[in-house]
Amino acid sequence: MKAHLNRRYRFSASHRLHSAEMSAEENRATYGKCNNPHGHGHNYTLEVTVSGPVEARTGMVCNLADLDGFVEREVLDRYNLQNLNMVQEFAQIVPTTENLCVEIFQILQRGFPHAHLERVKLEETMMNSFEYTGDREPGR
Repeated sequence: MKAHLNRRYRFSASHRLHSAEMSAEENRATYGKCNNPHGHGHNYTLEVTVSGPVEARTGMVCNLADLDGFVEREVLDRYNLQNLNMVQEFAQIVPTTENLCVEIFQILQRGFPHAHLERVKLEETMMNSFEYTGDREPGR
């Protein structure tokens, strides 16, 4: 029997959407107020979906403490209260929420062996959320 587990987390981070490959005018036209030289912040909601068989002994897909500990160490500690433009993985790519969602998926996929990672959903605002299921490479 396969089941899905959805777990939500919150963190805050800032960023400036700006591409070195575009002129100042193109950046302003593309990113609008998100191209503010001083950046801006978001209170993100991260939803992680994992799946797997329900273990007969525990009745769980995975241990929530294991998932929570991994997400805390590898994702929340890395991004919470950070300027994403200063984080190494965004040195060459624009720290859009789409790209952040891909990065988080890759971190979880590489390191959480206790269940199959189905998707990552990242809510940037009440109006914007992004999902990634592993079907493209970052920055492309």
